[in-house]
Amino acid sequence: MEERIMKNHKISLFNRNNGIINGVRDVISFDLNEIILDTEQGILVIHGEDLHVTKLTVEKGEVELEGIVDSLIYSDNGSGKEERGGIMRRLFR
Repeated sequence: MEERIMKNHKISLFNRNNGIINGVRDVISFDLNEIILDTEQGILVIHGEDLHVTKLTVEKGEVELEGIVDSLIYSDNGSGKEERGGIMRRLFR
């Protein structure tokens, strides 16, 4: 099994409607109400209204977003092991 080396992960959110997230490995999905990111610390689900990914810099692992953010939820601990009933299991049923 491959061991995962943790890199830095940082979230900066301004007035709940503009944000920059570092340490992003992949954008799994996004729509106006939800953005799902694979980050260095696990799967991050962002819920809100009128959400948009305004910039994605793959080389830097950075995502910029705008919209009204209601919640930020991590669905696993970033250990590389999926939680029982986690978001990835639900996505790929």
